[in-house]
Amino acid sequence: MAATAPSNQTWDFSCKLDVNFESEEHAFIVYTTLDVDKELQPDKVRRVMSISNNKLSVHFEALEARFLRASFSAFVDVLTLATKTIQDFGHK
Repeated sequence: MAATAPSNQTWDFSCKLDVNFESEEHAFIVYTTLDVDKELQPDKVRRVMSISNNKLSVHFEALEARFLRASFSAFVDVLTLATKTIQDFGHK
C-alpha cells in the first residue's frame, strides 16, 4: 500500500523539469529507466513523469523545500547518468 500525505498537509513546493532528447526512443529509454526508482518518501514528495515529442517532462511536488531539493538533486544525478550512457553507447 502506498503512503499518502495526511489531508491537513499541502504540497507547497513544486518544480518542473523538461529535457529534450534526439528521439522519442531515447526519451522512452530514459523514462523507463528512471520510472523504476520510486520516491523514497512518497508521503513527502511526489514525482510525475511523462514523455511527448522527444521530451521527458518531470513534475515534482513536496511538503517542504528540503524534500524537493533532495528529490530533484537525486533525480538529476541519475538522469545525467542515463543520458551519458545513451550518448556513449546508444544509436547514433
